[in-house]
Formats: sequence, C-alpha cells, structure tokens
Amino acid sequence: MTAVKATPPVTAPVEDYLKVIFELENAAGVAGTNEIAAELGFAPASVSGMIRRLAEQGLITHERYRGVRLTKAGRRAALRTIRRHRVIEAYLTKALGYPWDRVHDEAEQLEHAASDELIDRMAAAIGEPATDPHGAPIPTRDGTIAEDPPLKGLDVVEVGARVTVDRVSDRDPEQLRYLAEIGIIPGRAVQVLSRAPFDGPIELRIGRSTKSIGPALARQILVTSTP
Repeated sequence: MTAVKATPPVTAPVEDYLKVIFELENAAGVAGTNEIAAELGFAPASVSGMIRRLAEQGLITHERYRGVRLTKAGRRAALRTIRRHRVIEAYLTKALGYPWDRVHDEAEQLEHAASDELIDRMAAAIGEPATDPHGAPIPTRDGTIAEDPPLKGLDVVEVGARVTVDRVSDRDPEQLRYLAEIGIIPGRAVQVLSRAPFDGPIELRIGRSTKSIGPALARQILVTSTP
C-alpha cells in the first residue's frame, strides 16, 4: 500500500502568502509574482522560491507567464486566515472599543495565533457580523464568502450621482483617521458635487457637510450606486 503524503502544516508565512494571493486573484483573476512581491514587501526572487514550495504542497497552481492561482485547499486555507483577521478586527472595534485605524496591525499579529474556536466565540459575542469595520466581507465558518456587489471607486462616480460607501482600505491608519474625521465610513451616503479637471479635487456632500478629496484617495473608497 502506498503511503499518503501528509500535508505540511500551514505556517504563518504561508498564510500571509495565501491571503495576498487570494486578494490579488479576486481582484484580477490571477496573481503575478511581481504583484505578490510588492504586496508583501519581498524581493521577487524570494517570492519565486516560496511559490514553488506552495505548489509542491498543493496550495497553488503556477504556470509560467500566466501567474498563480489558489487550489481548493489553498483557497480554503486563505479564507480561514481572512476570517480570523476580519473577525478579530470586528471584535476589537465592537467589543473592546478600538478605533478602526488601529485594528489592522493588531489583527495581523493575532490572526496566526487564534484558534478557530476562539474566532467563532468572538464572532458569536458580537452578533456574527457580515463585514469587518472597513466593509470587507467576513468568510463563514464553512469557508464561504459573500460576493462583493458591483463596486467602483469614488473617483469615477459621475457628478451629481449619489452613492453609498461600501468598503475602504484598512492598511493606512492615518488615511482611516482622516476618512473618519470627514465622515466617510461604510454605510454612509455620499453625493459627488463636482470634479475639477486634470486630476483636480472632487467635491462631495457627506450628510450636511461638503468636503473635497483628491482622486488618489477617492480611488480607494469603494461604493455602490444608491437608487
């Protein structure tokens, strides 16, 4: 009888790779070596070595010049890590009162150590949230994740249109603090009042106030159309 080769344990570095590959693949259909390296801050040569190991473990498929894709096992492991990260963020804000600009770095540390049971208890304690504080969907216990509705950046919204903020990036604490100050948070209704030419500022109505932001920031604010 042929012995079944045991699947190596998923280490913290492997979890980081799988999470990044999931996000890149979800955005573009495939994850390139250079894009993975840029997201993780590693040299492409070192990323290539890890990609070979992940492929040997059956967590990804890799075709030269065609990029990287997760296998079913890789996707399952990635979603498990993403669930831990996003539940921790939600728990820190809802149960412990952390501001939303401080939870990402904490979750990056804790996501590798927390057990699935602890994560499930955290989620139950705060009412099984569907999204994290920044609007990203939280995978379920069984490894499924809600599909994002058709999202677009606030920078391409037509003048006069009303939209709802759906999701913002959680990586820049200073940016999150600024967005909170001007009232741009998930669920908030926003109207585009004007857009200056040549990448000029975009004027917004947020509640009763009027604010202007640059296109680079607006591009990171994902919205859905308001009927």
